[in-house]
Amino acid sequence: MSAPGDLRAPATLAESTVLQSAVLEDLRSAVNHNRWLISLTEPWLGDDPLEIGSGLGEAAALWAEAGRSVTASEADPGRLAQLAERFAGHPRVRVRELAVPIRESADYSAVVALNVLEHIEDDVEALRDFARLVRPGGRIVLVVPAFEQAMSNFDRRIGHFRRYRVPTMEATLRRAGLRPVKVHYVNSIGLLGWMLLVKAMDGLPREGVPLKIYDRFCVPVLRRVEGRIRVPFGQSVLAVAETPEH
Repeated sequence: MSAPGDLRAPATLAESTVLQSAVLEDLRSAVNHNRWLISLTEPWLGDDPLEIGSGLGEAAALWAEAGRSVTASEADPGRLAQLAERFAGHPRVRVRELAVPIRESADYSAVVALNVLEHIEDDVEALRDFARLVRPGGRIVLVVPAFEQAMSNFDRRIGHFRRYRVPTMEATLRRAGLRPVKVHYVNSIGLLGWMLLVKAMDGLPREGVPLKIYDRFCVPVLRRVEGRIRVPFGQSVLAVAETPEH
């Protein structure tokens, strides 16, 4: 078996899960970046959102801090246990187990999935599953990695099947029977850093001096600039779609 740090070897599911958890732990320190993504998703969540693939619960904690109630969910038993411990008795965050494929229906105001859809081989069917979890006219809110040209050994090791452009994300949403409301790139400079440090240099996105400098000095500027103009490229795609009203 190859070690999780060997980015050039094929990954097993277990190795991908270990690497995912390690990266989630490292990226907790990207406070400004995390708050930026939360601010982009927050207006679309409604009164009773469900997060799919909550990881270590960073997003759920930030939504709750802002006064929003949310249901956090996980498929991985280890991360699910961490979520349950972190939010035990929390007045705003509920925790549940949920794995794709999803065969149930529900009445949430929105489903939000941050860097989750790219891990699912059949993304159209997954979106249809997500749509069954929300009420008519509810929202599907996604953040996914952008640009196939940025696909790296790390992407493959962590279990990414693809990266998206705005047009491919819009087409995927429509194929799933959803109506795109807002789809655009986020974190323009982050894509350039990813291409250099992760793709070209075969590195890992992890805690360290480069991440701290980027998060402290670059992200606040990008957040202001990209709040005013739509950039033609980015490290991620933000997508908001609505389910049919009937």
